[in-house]
Amino acid sequence: MGSPIPELNESPLLSEEAVTAYRENGHVRIPGLASAESIERIRPAVVETGARARFDHRPLEERDTYGQAFLQMMNLWTLNEDIQGFVHAHRFARAAAQLLGVEAVRLYHDQALFKEPGGGLTPWHQDQFYWPLETSQTITLWLPLVPVEIEMGPMSFASGSQKPGPLGDFAIGDVSEAAFQDRVQREGWPITPPDGLAVGDASFHSGWTLHRAGPNHTERMREAFTIIYYADGATVGALDHPARRFDRDLWLAGCEPGQPAAGPLNPRLG
Repeated sequence: MGSPIPELNESPLLSEEAVTAYRENGHVRIPGLASAESIERIRPAVVETGARARFDHRPLEERDTYGQAFLQMMNLWTLNEDIQGFVHAHRFARAAAQLLGVEAVRLYHDQALFKEPGGGLTPWHQDQFYWPLETSQTITLWLPLVPVEIEMGPMSFASGSQKPGPLGDFAIGDVSEAAFQDRVQREGWPITPPDGLAVGDASFHSGWTLHRAGPNHTERMREAFTIIYYADGATVGALDHPARRFDRDLWLAGCEPGQPAAGPLNPRLG
């Protein structure tokens, strides 16, 4: 593993208000979870390793709505020792565990999500649609690697939309955008307006929280890095959709439905 960043070995001091907000709304912003220096130190490794891990090299105009939303480069921690130390950082995992109210979490996977200049809308969706996990205790940490302005397409959330759990059989795309926009309006879930984030700020959201992001109207890449966690002790859920079978094979290899979700790529953290 690469050299640890000392501050990331420290436990965060999350306020009671932040924990309450997360559990009520399904998302919360934590200003300054990391220092800008820590993010700037890891950014070159993410950019370089992400470029090697990128699998879709088609021009932007040749991709569908999902493909135009972002470039997605996953499991970078397995390719770079410095990123491994960052992804396994106690500070991030402890924050996730505190928000979930659990003793410890396990890593599901990391991913770099880069929205290109001119990149399109990220439609409304629920992340956990893809995850074969028999738990609602899932959470994603979203870290900007560069300052994210409103024009670059930061996220919006439908507050409270995590409470019913799965809301339909919708992968990210035009259909999910239309279906969930209608559902948000019918339920009256408040939509948080998009807001910029500074380097070092963090956003957390539940796996079932509806969220979306606008297009990138700037000439700059919107660089973000995410880490997905779930509560330690969770089991593998039903493999009742091709997406969930794909995810099980990729992230939870060797783990069968009903068994602990604890494969070799899922270290216990926090």
